[in-house]
Amino acid sequence: MQTLLHTATSRGHASHGWLNSYHTFSFAGYQNPQRMHFGVLRVLNDDTVAAGMGFGAHPHDNMEIISIPLAGTLEHKDNAGNHGIIRSGDVQVMSAGTGIAHSEKNHSQSEEVKFLQIWLFPNKRGVQPRYDQQSFGPEGRHNQFQQVLSPNPDDAGVWIHQDAWFHLADFDAGFAADYQVKRPGNGVYVFVLEGDVTVAGQPLHRRDGFGLWETDSFSIQADSSARLLLMEVPMQLPQ
Repeated sequence: MQTLLHTATSRGHASHGWLNSYHTFSFAGYQNPQRMHFGVLRVLNDDTVAAGMGFGAHPHDNMEIISIPLAGTLEHKDNAGNHGIIRSGDVQVMSAGTGIAHSEKNHSQSEEVKFLQIWLFPNKRGVQPRYDQQSFGPEGRHNQFQQVLSPNPDDAGVWIHQDAWFHLADFDAGFAADYQVKRPGNGVYVFVLEGDVTVAGQPLHRRDGFGLWETDSFSIQADSSARLLLMEVPMQLPQ
């Protein structure tokens, strides 16, 4: 098993007044040649956006983009006519493909929104752009792995153009489970949303990230009440 630890305090940080953002991997003004990606996981931004503010329309292409709100409400609009509002418990995906322009804004005029912005390199270039969102109940992740994303449109959760699986989990203190890697050769990036856990013997705390690869499974022990996001992704970049 190979592992990689990214503590919360080691992330890049940018504060723009209306936007407070922490970057696990190189992004915008934060450039670190040692922190470019984990397999096909290219961007993991932990964003807080002030009430009524947001990102104006901007273009993307050939990237799978996932938004996961942690608190508040996030509004999406794009030039393909899609419009959605997502909140905690929802997951939104956008396949940029041949090109799409979208905006992401705080839907609330009184409360900030906190969300994760995640980019994955796709396994197919030049696909037709698409948008989707789904809601997931908390009962489905209590002391279990709740699948929220996969490569299969017929499987649980939203789907993307990549052999990736995302799971959310809310663990009670003392709960333990093993995660089984779904595709040989994939790695898993564990991001601790809240609480304290031990993953494969490594203690982790709030907003720490921990990558594991060259393994079929690994253990997770909740040292306190904890919430996790597990991102299983191919380790080889597409050619």
